[in-house]
Amino acid sequence: MKYNTQLEKLILPEYGRNIQNMVEYCVQLEDKEERTKCANSLIDIMGNMFPHLRNVNDFKYILWDHLAIMSDFKLDIDYPYEIIKKEELIAHPKPIEYSRPTMKYRHYGKTLERMINKAVEMEEGEEKNQLIHLLVTQMKKSYIQWNREVDDATIYHDLEELSGGEIKLDRDTYVIPTVRSQPNISRHRSRTIKSQRRR
Repeated sequence: MKYNTQLEKLILPEYGRNIQNMVEYCVQLEDKEERTKCANSLIDIMGNMFPHLRNVNDFKYILWDHLAIMSDFKLDIDYPYEIIKKEELIAHPKPIEYSRPTMKYRHYGKTLERMINKAVEMEEGEEKNQLIHLLVTQMKKSYIQWNREVDDATIYHDLEELSGGEIKLDRDTYVIPTVRSQPNISRHRSRTIKSQRRR
């Protein structure tokens, strides 16, 4: 007795081994007309296995493609539709080009750098001052997410550098708001679960 693990791997497992055996039988028929009749019968059986997909567009096309695939493209018949080519099936998709924006400091992110550039372009006034205030606060938050401690002098320096020297804050009069690092939620959750288990 042979187990399924010892049998040849199915090309399309969703159809089962009986359908695969029928396909192989169909391929071996010598008469083309007989092969065609056999193929049409197989398509009917395969379609009945998935009645909920009958209303799906191109369902018949898909079935004929699957029949060709299961026969390893050896079924010599006049297909009623143009089937998928073997080369198309094994062709690898082209690699997707991902944009890799250049960033001076990765912990601040590209969006924040763009906002700093926007602030540079703004006219002097209250609106610009408010934006700069939000920017330095966010810079401090972003920095502290990656580093345990942050010195305000670092934020002043980085803002000046990222703005191309256009934004210089008076360190004696300007105070960056205090920011606390956010706790690592997943780490906190795992600790809570461990403590509950110990109880």
